[in-house]
Amino acid sequence: MRQNLFSVLALLIGTLFLFLGNGLHSLLMPMRGANEGYSETVLGFFGTSWAAGFVLGCIFARRLVKRVGHVRAFSGFISIIAITALATGIVVDENVWIFSRAVTGFSSAATVMIIESWLNERATNESRGMIFSFYISITLIGVVGGQMAVAGADINGQTLFLLAGIFYCFAMLPTLVSNAQTPKPLNELKLDLVALYRNSPVSFVGILLVGIANGAWGTLGAVFGAKAGLSPGDIAIMMTITIFAGAAMQIPAGRMSDRMDRRYVLAILSGVSFLAGFQLFVVRPENVTTLLILIGVYGATAYALYPIAVAHANDFAKSSDFVAISGGLLLLYGIGTVIGPSVGGPVMQYMGPYALFAVTAVSHFLIVVYALLRSRMRAPVPVGERDSYQSVSSGTTVTPESLSLSPRAQRLPESEDEANLRPKETGAEPA
Repeated sequence: MRQNLFSVLALLIGTLFLFLGNGLHSLLMPMRGANEGYSETVLGFFGTSWAAGFVLGCIFARRLVKRVGHVRAFSGFISIIAITALATGIVVDENVWIFSRAVTGFSSAATVMIIESWLNERATNESRGMIFSFYISITLIGVVGGQMAVAGADINGQTLFLLAGIFYCFAMLPTLVSNAQTPKPLNELKLDLVALYRNSPVSFVGILLVGIANGAWGTLGAVFGAKAGLSPGDIAIMMTITIFAGAAMQIPAGRMSDRMDRRYVLAILSGVSFLAGFQLFVVRPENVTTLLILIGVYGATAYALYPIAVAHANDFAKSSDFVAISGGLLLLYGIGTVIGPSVGGPVMQYMGPYALFAVTAVSHFLIVVYALLRSRMRAPVPVGERDSYQSVSSGTTVTPESLSLSPRAQRLPESEDEANLRPKETGAEPA
């Protein structure tokens, strides 16, 4: 087990620096843009461009990787990211920055897919769970560490842009000197929206709405903090709280979803997220501590929704369809993160910074209504016939390639009797 972990150590170190750079650069740009006087609509397009680039990268970058090879592609895309980060510190222009976010998103998808395929190649069935857990933990630590770096220097200078470029350059080195075996070509993945909806309407609609809410908050949360008068340090803490609270909530929420109808769990968590967002929108607390507590409640519930929705979708799918279903849902989530900032920016511009939570509140309220409506149409999958919940990452931190690394992808195919128990196979309408 330890030998397998040591064999991918260089890849994991490179991953840490990649996400340190991503966390720093993605938080720095909207904060600096707010100080430059860019409108909320323009700042929202920063997130829209990133998410659109990332989704397109998940779909199209694999062809470039296949053509030039993993090592050259990884070096090339990391170089593009580093150059872009440094250039945004030199050329401070809203149009250039919007374009740069799309380039960075596309290149980040490519680099992350390469890392994930490399890890998958080195993992065995015995070590897969440990490597997958280390990988997810490192992405979390990297994003949070990069965000906290914002508090260490003046966001109006070039130092933080230079630091992001340094992080990206360091991310390139461990992989270049590693003797890890070059992985097989990346798997092709198609986004079949009709099949995803037929498999589980609740997961389809829920994940799209979760992507809208999380995309709006992930991009415009820093803008909200700046417009609300928070210091850079408080903004970094605020964004970190949502990530850690969501991570801490996933296990208890998942265990609850294993014991009751997952649609009810989605409705409960979304309801709490709605109440937290609605209260922030209406009350507009001026006390920083009160604000951070409400943000923590929001993050704990909002960021725990995605893996439960995925687990619900897999309750109605064959074991062999895990990668296709989960990968499609991940890309659907990405589409939601494109929509969220595009809507949230103009709403904030016309209604004020706290209107960001009106956007998230509406999204979570719609999840509550739709989940409860669908729960009345048919009975849930019996507990003994469901997949066990397992935490999965969402959004623009991992790609569909990571799903092959997940232990869930290694389940044995269902027997004929087990398959016949699936509601999908009985001809019943999915939930």
